[in-house]
Amino acid sequence: MLLTKLSAAEQKPHFPEFSWDSIPLYMHIRKSEAYTEKEINFIAKFPLVTFEKANGNKSYDSVEKGTLIAARAVKKVNPNSCILYYRNVIVHYSGYADNKQLDHIPDALLADTKGNQKLVRNTLPAYDLSTPALRNWWIKNCQKVVADPAINGVFIDGNIKALEKNYLKRAIGEEKKAAVTTGYHKLIPETRAAIGKEKLMVANILRARLTNGGLDYMDALDGSYLENFLHVVGKNSYEDYVAKGIHTMQQAARRGKIIAFTYATGKEHNNSTQAIDEIHGKTDSEAEFHNSLTYPLAIFLICAEKYSYFRLHEGYAVTDDARWMRWPEEYDKPLGPPSGPAIKDGYRYTRKFKHATVQLDIQKRGSKILWHKNPATP
Repeated sequence: MLLTKLSAAEQKPHFPEFSWDSIPLYMHIRKSEAYTEKEINFIAKFPLVTFEKANGNKSYDSVEKGTLIAARAVKKVNPNSCILYYRNVIVHYSGYADNKQLDHIPDALLADTKGNQKLVRNTLPAYDLSTPALRNWWIKNCQKVVADPAINGVFIDGNIKALEKNYLKRAIGEEKKAAVTTGYHKLIPETRAAIGKEKLMVANILRARLTNGGLDYMDALDGSYLENFLHVVGKNSYEDYVAKGIHTMQQAARRGKIIAFTYATGKEHNNSTQAIDEIHGKTDSEAEFHNSLTYPLAIFLICAEKYSYFRLHEGYAVTDDARWMRWPEEYDKPLGPPSGPAIKDGYRYTRKFKHATVQLDIQKRGSKILWHKNPATP
């Protein structure tokens, strides 16, 4: 749990709790069955939590109900935990109770020239955001769930799929793809108007692949989740691409936006469609997991400001081997506030915290986090 928190004057209304006492952490998780008491207690340690798709749908017959039951259980342990409800703006996932309403909405789902609707990874349907009734259905579902006191806002996924001009273009045509993107630009403000300013909107949106890193979309949002951070898209060099990502994250964080920075262990290579989805690897030992930590953590600490949170993971699903509950010793080390922003020298970055010094060289893909031996030493 947090040892200290921001003062009432510093704390933004409706935002998650934040502290520099140790590395601020984020949880992003799903489980199709009910969580155990041990699992709920673990999730309650995190100030910011997203309950992903498929939560509780096998035990409680729907994602909506499963998410609410899990959220209420976490809030019982930690009333200050900030919990987000997951919705994807493009991919139509099963398990939601409100899905049955789609049968009554004409043109709710996209189709190719042969009438095939399994367009996402050749297995899942995709929403036609150019259809007003579809957007209204999507928004009302968010509005209904986030109205519950246990839910602090909505996590909006699939944004890059909506914005990337080539995603699904071959299947649905350039004109329809442009209409879907236009529909997306209507969906975000419509969602804000429906759920109100007191509920959070955090989107998977900041990517170096976008013009201006996606910062242009942040005015309508309270924050961004970041994934696929190190996978280069286009003809950029690795150094320039990652440097742009760092600059983008720094700018959003300095504007007071929530940052949920995640990094998946394993290979950086991404063979997903147009490298949009993050590929999750697995580490076979605690030592291997620990070795995966320093570089992404250094990137995060170079960028972090108030309301920035970190997650190293091997996927989002609860596993029987409890790999998702790994807790490296660095998570308990005193950190303390930064002395100022990071100093940049070419592709090298340095930043000092009260109890640690962070060194990052993205050209050499190297990093060091020097933890001060005496926590009292500035």
